[in-house]
Amino acid sequence: MKWTNVIYWISTGVMCAIFAYSAQMYIFNYEQIVSYFPNLGFPGWLVAPLAVLKILGIVAVLSKKSRFIKEWAYAGFLFDSLLAFFAHYFAADDQGMIAAVAIVATVVSKVFDEKLYNS
Repeated sequence: MKWTNVIYWISTGVMCAIFAYSAQMYIFNYEQIVSYFPNLGFPGWLVAPLAVLKILGIVAVLSKKSRFIKEWAYAGFLFDSLLAFFAHYFAADDQGMIAAVAIVATVVSKVFDEKLYNS
């Protein structure tokens, strides 16, 4: 049980740190990010909603208030990471490694969340 708890909190911490970092980048470097998004195949207007949703997703995962909202937050994080990874891959800008780490951290966090809190 102890290792399950440790793995859950490490993976959740990594996942939350990655999404908090990207949200703060979206907020504090807004113009730069908006101008870069079209290079990845996404519209620039998507930056602001993504920043807000990433912050709300972190709150949902850590607060554990609503299982339904937490499930949607994990799904959103996984979709965001997958889209980011493939967008960077197809843009050939060699910036997809953080997205790959986010994919792994999200999946591990979700699996261990299930083991800890849904048994």
